[in-house]
Formats: sequence, C-alpha cells, structure tokens
Amino acid sequence: MKPKRPGIPAKAPPLSPRRPPPPKDLTSVPIDSDQDIVAARQRGRALAQQIGFSNSSLTLIATAISELARNILLYAKRGELSLGVVENNGYQGITVVARDEGPGIPDVERAMEIGYSTSGSLGLGLPGVKRLMDEFEIVSTAGGGTTVKAKKWKR
Repeated sequence: MKPKRPGIPAKAPPLSPRRPPPPKDLTSVPIDSDQDIVAARQRGRALAQQIGFSNSSLTLIATAISELARNILLYAKRGELSLGVVENNGYQGITVVARDEGPGIPDVERAMEIGYSTSGSLGLGLPGVKRLMDEFEIVSTAGGGTTVKAKKWKR
C-alpha cells in the first residue's frame, strides 16, 4: 500500500512536477432556480460520460453537483457552477467549482460536520460532496460568498 501524502487523497493521481494545465471543455451554469440544478447535473454527467467514467461514478458526480447547486440556491439564492475536464500526470477527471456571493459560511469546520445543518436538512450536503469526490476544497468569507472546488478522477 502506498503511503498517503499529507493533504492529497490516496485516490488522487500523483502530482506532476509542473503545474497541471487548466480545465478544458469548461462550461458554466448559472444557478438561480431548481431547473438550473437539473441542467448542471445533466451537463456534468454528460461531460463525465464523454471522458469515460463508469456508471456508478457518473451517479456520484451528478449527486455532488446537485448538492452544490442546491446549497447555492438555499443559502445564496444565486451563483454559478463551472464544470470542466482536468488532466494531471496522464489521469483525466472532472472538476466542479461552485461559486456564490451569498452570506458566506460563518464556521466552515462546523459546516463540514455530518449532521450539522442550518436549514433543517439532514446535514449531508458539503460533507457528502467531500466523500463522493476525490478532492475537495472550500473557501468562504462572511459577506463575501463561498467557493467550493471538487474533483473526481477517472480510474
């Protein structure tokens, strides 16, 4: 078993010595209605299918996209999801970036706890996305919005 490097999930491709190229096939989906959640989910699933993800991975990716888009609607009312294909060291994957200019998350660490919710839901959104994807990063500032970046690598 390979030792895990700090900060890099065991499932992620090995880092290349150069900076990886930016995402290609980048598409943005504005999020301000339930229909936009469906559109983002469909676009993300189609993009992942184009690069050969398995059916089970397609479901995981679509679920993560739905959760991120739902959070935008619920907490910020509007935002944007960017979807793209990424490559690193011979591996391909999909990147999902959810951005909003909402109120921000006052306590990101607490928001990442399973079961914590300010909306009365089950509290699986952000921790669920982190579990479904291979890489996850969140940046949020009070009054300045939230950006969540997630990647799933094809195996």
